[in-house]
Amino acid sequence: MDPPIEEIEFIASSKHRVEVLDILAESGWDRADLQSMTGAHASTIGRVLGDFEERRWLERSGPTYELTPLGAFVAERFADLRGAMETEGRLRDVWRWLPREMEGFSVDLFADAVVAYPGPGYPYEPVERVVQLVEESDAMWGLGATMFKAVANEAFCRAALDGMDVEYVYSPAVLAATVGWNSDLFEEAAARDHCTVLVHDALPDRTRCGIDIFDDRVGICCHDAETRALRAWIDTDAPEAREWAQSIFERYRREARPIDQAALDTPVPEQFTVP
Repeated sequence: MDPPIEEIEFIASSKHRVEVLDILAESGWDRADLQSMTGAHASTIGRVLGDFEERRWLERSGPTYELTPLGAFVAERFADLRGAMETEGRLRDVWRWLPREMEGFSVDLFADAVVAYPGPGYPYEPVERVVQLVEESDAMWGLGATMFKAVANEAFCRAALDGMDVEYVYSPAVLAATVGWNSDLFEEAAARDHCTVLVHDALPDRTRCGIDIFDDRVGICCHDAETRALRAWIDTDAPEAREWAQSIFERYRREARPIDQAALDTPVPEQFTVP
């Protein structure tokens, strides 16, 4: 086995090694403290400390054990690896529907994201999450594929009528479908001064996902490219994600045009006919 992999396995194969490394990364402690905090036997703590000393990862100052700079480096990088794998596990099932054409997207942007799935026993969790964000926000910007469900459409329109600042860039197909869902309500909301609706013929990832930017969070609505079925909703309050989403939105907003008859006459895909 490759030596670096062996060292990773050495740490990961023992929860007590992981715990001691994490604890010492924060501060130095004596052996009794480490035993108390980990719940390990004294002999186990002794072996862990001995193994770490052998690798030059820690040193003693009287009764206190502290990480060396080398040990601190190992602790930090091992924590990074664990964090990366936690993110991977959170997003594994939605990766195929995340952005691929939107420049600058990285899974790191959504490392701490809330992920909502339409489960087999309760398919409404993503819709409820979106409605919650709409109701808690004073403004919303977005582009691309939306959560095309009646309750979500209703929430967006009602929020705009109640004074929410809205700017949205639709693809022609999604726009035509949304107008067709409830033309009177949509047109009433779009007519408000604080509501701007635009259309763009070539939005990135337009059949896979869309971006919604709220007061404090950024969301991605994930769709199956073939069936248009809702697959998941993810959102985060990470500043880096917001900066990325705003840059994408502003770029395509500049290229977008006001609603025209050509967009309204776009045939509505069959998958949109029953929101």
